[in-house]
Amino acid sequence: MITPYNCVIVANGSFPQTDLPLRLLHQASVVIACDGAVTALDRAGIVPTAIVGDLDSLSPCFRKRYADRLHFVEDQEVNDLTKSIRFAHQSGQQEVLILGATGLREDHTLGNISLLIEHAPLFRRIEILSDYGLFTPLLQTTTLKSKPGIQVSLFSLSPSGTISTSGLHWPICDRQLTAWWQGTLNEATGNCFTVTLSPDARVLVYRTLVIPAKGT
Repeated sequence: MITPYNCVIVANGSFPQTDLPLRLLHQASVVIACDGAVTALDRAGIVPTAIVGDLDSLSPCFRKRYADRLHFVEDQEVNDLTKSIRFAHQSGQQEVLILGATGLREDHTLGNISLLIEHAPLFRRIEILSDYGLFTPLLQTTTLKSKPGIQVSLFSLSPSGTISTSGLHWPICDRQLTAWWQGTLNEATGNCFTVTLSPDARVLVYRTLVIPAKGT
């Protein structure tokens, strides 16, 4: 369902524990770390290509060790993940996977997920992956890979335009999603599904990584 990314950004949420995100992290040739994520990367034996942020969470030993790859951004109006995403764009990256953006504090999780729609126009592909699922921002009609039984949720963070779907158990037909819950808890019926967007619609799609057992 996920092809490898050249660039991975690691935020300071829950560090991945499962095989898929860890494999994609190790395969990436460019690893951009929000400054608070450096400790977890060090424990995993991964040397970041760049460390971005206000560096307030970076210990003196890491400041010294990685002095040649520190990118200090003082702007307090945006968080370190935003700074890292902008750095990836300025560095010419076109496909970016974000890890460690969820878990721990729920306010950070919600804020980080919302960044996908805001920054999607800058990239050919940008997604957030956790140990449980994948968030993909859609700016236009798109067909996404899946498997029968994969759980799918759609979120319209700024309700506008209309959304239709095919290939989901409960179809959505020319509907504007005005609350976050309205497009959640659906299910793929085949190996792909299509989300059709009107020109002004934007949507976040969440797909679980595994098919839940019956009765859960």
